[in-house]
Amino acid sequence: MPRTSSTVSFDRALGLAVLRTPHSVYAIRIGADGSPRHLHWGAALDVADLAALPEPASPAASSFEGDAVPDELAPQTGARFGPAGLQVRFADGTRGAQWHFAGHRAEGGELRLRLADRRYPLTAELCYRVRPDSDVVERWTELTHTGGEESGPIAVDRLDSASWTAPLLPDYRLSHLVGGWNSEFQLHRDRLPVAETVLTSRRGLTSHHAAPWLALDNGSATEDDGEVWSTALVWSGSWRVTVHRDPVGRTTWTGGFGHEGVGWTLGPGETLCTPVFAGLYSAAGFGAASRSWHTYIRSGLLPSPERDRPVLYNSWEATGFDVDHPGQLRLARIAARLGTELFVVDDGWFGGRVDDRAGLGDWTPRAAAFPGGMRPLADEVHRLGMDFGLWVEPEMVNRDSDLYRAHPDWVVHTPTRDATELRHQLMLNFARPEVEAWALRTLDRLVRETTVDWLKWDANRVVTEAGWPGHPDPDRLWIDHVRALYRVMDRLRADHPRLRIEACAGGGGRVDLGILARTDQAWVSDNTDPVDRIAVHRGFSQLFPAQTMAAWVTDNPNVTTGRSVPLRFRFHVAMAGALGIGGDLACWPEEELDEAAALIAAYKEIRPLVQHGRQYRLTGTDGVTGTHYASDDGTEHAVLVWRPTTRFGHPPAPLPLPALDPAARYLDLADGTDHSGTVLVRRGIGLSLPAGDYASRLIRLRRTA
Repeated sequence: MPRTSSTVSFDRALGLAVLRTPHSVYAIRIGADGSPRHLHWGAALDVADLAALPEPASPAASSFEGDAVPDELAPQTGARFGPAGLQVRFADGTRGAQWHFAGHRAEGGELRLRLADRRYPLTAELCYRVRPDSDVVERWTELTHTGGEESGPIAVDRLDSASWTAPLLPDYRLSHLVGGWNSEFQLHRDRLPVAETVLTSRRGLTSHHAAPWLALDNGSATEDDGEVWSTALVWSGSWRVTVHRDPVGRTTWTGGFGHEGVGWTLGPGETLCTPVFAGLYSAAGFGAASRSWHTYIRSGLLPSPERDRPVLYNSWEATGFDVDHPGQLRLARIAARLGTELFVVDDGWFGGRVDDRAGLGDWTPRAAAFPGGMRPLADEVHRLGMDFGLWVEPEMVNRDSDLYRAHPDWVVHTPTRDATELRHQLMLNFARPEVEAWALRTLDRLVRETTVDWLKWDANRVVTEAGWPGHPDPDRLWIDHVRALYRVMDRLRADHPRLRIEACAGGGGRVDLGILARTDQAWVSDNTDPVDRIAVHRGFSQLFPAQTMAAWVTDNPNVTTGRSVPLRFRFHVAMAGALGIGGDLACWPEEELDEAAALIAAYKEIRPLVQHGRQYRLTGTDGVTGTHYASDDGTEHAVLVWRPTTRFGHPPAPLPLPALDPAARYLDLADGTDHSGTVLVRRGIGLSLPAGDYASRLIRLRRTA
C-alpha cells in the first residue's frame, strides 16, 4: 500500500534489508555465499511477503548456466557471466572478490552493507539512502584496501556505483536519450535486445551524445499508466551503464564512472568512493516517473530550488566576439526595457580574446574593449535594475595565452603524444591541486571585484590524450578532475551566497545530476530553433525539471536552421523553461520589442507554475504537443500548446488535461469561460489556435469549485 514516509530496516534473522519509499519497496537478501542479492523493487510488500519470495531459478538450469540470483554489485567470481560491476586484480594476479557478509548499519534513511573478501585485504560497503517524501533510492559503493604496505596495491578495473534488477516481465523496452551537438536529449524508446547494451561517454564529460539516465518498462507503459523503473547517475565525467537481457528473460543493469580501458590503483589504507546511482519505481507511467525525479532534484539536489530563475539576456548572438563597453551597455538598456532581470556578457570580454584562438585562461578584462575594467559595466547594469553575469570557461586554455605560456604543464597531456586541439583550445588538469587553487582564486577575485551575480560556466571541448605525467595513478585524472570542478563550484557558492551558476558545455554536453547539484540551470542546446527545441525539451523533461532548463528567444531567421518563426511561437516554446533572450535587440523593430515585453510579463505571471509546479507532457492530434504546469494544491494551471505545421481540413481535436480534477470546475483566465473538470479531463479543451504554421497558445486555468 502507499506509504507516507521513507524508512530502512534490516532483519538479521532473515538476512533481509528493506528500503521503503512513499510508493515503493526495495529489498535485498543476503545470499548463502555472503553476497547481497536483489530480491524486490516495485509495489509495496510487507516483510512477511518479502521473506516468502522464492529465490529466482533459471528455467534453463545446467552446468553451463550462470547464477540465477542477481547481485547488488556483481563481482567476477563464481558462476557469474554477465557484466561485472566490480572488477579488481590483487598484487599476486588474482582477479575478482569473494565476499563474506561482515555486517550492516541502518541509521536514519541510510543503510550500509559491509562486505569483506575472504582472503585478501579488501572491503566494500554497498550504501543505500532514501529521503523523506521521495521514491528515489540512492546507491553508491565505497571500496577500501585494508592491508599494509606488504600487501601491495589493488588494481581496480571497474567500480560501478550499483547494479539494478528489473522483475521478470513478458518483454522489456528501453527508454534513453541520444543526440549530438545542436540535437541533444532526443528520446528513444526501443525494444531491449537479448544482448548487452552499453550506454556510455568516453569524453570526460557527460556528453551531447548520450545521457546517464534510462527507463525500463514492459513495452506497454504510457505517459499516464504502467510500471516504469528508472535510474540516473549523479556524475559529470565519463560514465558507462551496461544493460544485460539474457536469453531466459533476466534483465539487469550496472553503471558508474569511467569507461573501458580506464582503471585505478587502490593503495593500502585508501578508499575509493563512487558517485550516487539513483533509481525509482513508478506505477503510473513515464509522466509520474518524471515528476518523481523532478521532486527529488528540487528537494535533494538543487542548491537553491526555491529561487525563481531570472529572465536573462545574453549578448552572444548579438555581438559574437565583437564585445565592448558601449555595445554591451546599449544592449543592456534595451533588455532592461523589455523586463529582463539578468544581463550576461558572453565570450570575448577577456585577455586577448578577439576570436577563439586566443585568450582562454587570462580572466582579466580586455583593455581595448573595457578600458575601465568590467566593474563600470556591472555598475550600469545594476543601476538598470538587472543582475550582472559573465561567461567563463575556467577548465580550458589557449596556447596563445599568458596562462599557457607560464604553465604549459598544467594541461591534460601525454608527453609522447601530439596534443589534439578542439576549438583551438586545450584542457586544464583540475586534478592538479595547484590548478584547482588557481581556478578558485581567479574566479573568487573576478566575482568579488566585478560584483558578478551570475557565471555562465562553459566547457567547449572533451578529453583527448589523457595523461598526468609523474602521477603514480594517472587515470585518477578521470575522477579527480570532476571532483575538483565540484569543489571549486561549491566553494564559490559558499563564499558568495548570492552567486548563481549556469552549466554549459557547447550546449548540453555536461547536463547531469552531478552538475545540477551545484548549478542553478543548464544551457541544454546551442540550437535555439523553437521547432527543434520542442523535442529537446521533451527529452530533457524525462529527468530534469523545467526550472533547470535555459531556453532562449533568438533572432529570426534562426542562426542554426535558417527557419523563420513568429515571435509569439518562439516565446511560447522558450516559456516552457527558464526564459532567456539571446537576439540582437538593437535590430528588433519596435513592434517586436513591445510584443516581447508583453510576453515576458506574461511569463513572469506563470513562472511560479513553470519553475515550481508539477509538469505534465501532453500529446494531441495533428502535430499538437504541449506541457501542463500545475500548482501543488491544484488551484492554478498553465498550459503551453504548440503546432509547428498545419494541414487543410485537419483542425486539432480538443486536448485532454488528465492532471485536472474531474469533480472540479475551472475558469479560463483569458476569456472567463467556466469549464467542467470532467469535460477537460475526458474530452479536452478546445485550442483555438491561430491559423497557419507555427501556431501556439498559452492557456491559464484556475480551479473555482
